[in-house]
Amino acid sequence: MTTRTFRVTVRGVFDGLSAPQRAELLSRAAEHDVLHAAFTPEGHLSYDIAARPAFTFRFQDTGEEEEDILAATERAEAAAGAWLTQRGYGYKNLRSSAQDLSQAPLGKRQRREAARQQG
Repeated sequence: MTTRTFRVTVRGVFDGLSAPQRAELLSRAAEHDVLHAAFTPEGHLSYDIAARPAFTFRFQDTGEEEEDILAATERAEAAAGAWLTQRGYGYKNLRSSAQDLSQAPLGKRQRREAARQQG
């Protein structure tokens, strides 16, 4: 059985932030910039609180069955909610999307390499 890699994106909106919480997020904005976004097992948070109150967590998880993507999505949502709650950040509208990389279409370079290996 092969291991599948899942990428889970959890999006939401900060809600009811106090002035000190907003200031804290603004002071740490550089480390949460979307240009540094990555899918990681522990989850990577990105936001631009100066522009809008939305945030995105990116998680990478694994499983062996196609159905494991549902559990990975639940874990990602729970981890995002726990991170926010532990820091006292209010949030709303959590929603997730997940991708099984074993089902992702090959890019142009990957197709060329696969064709080269076959022929």
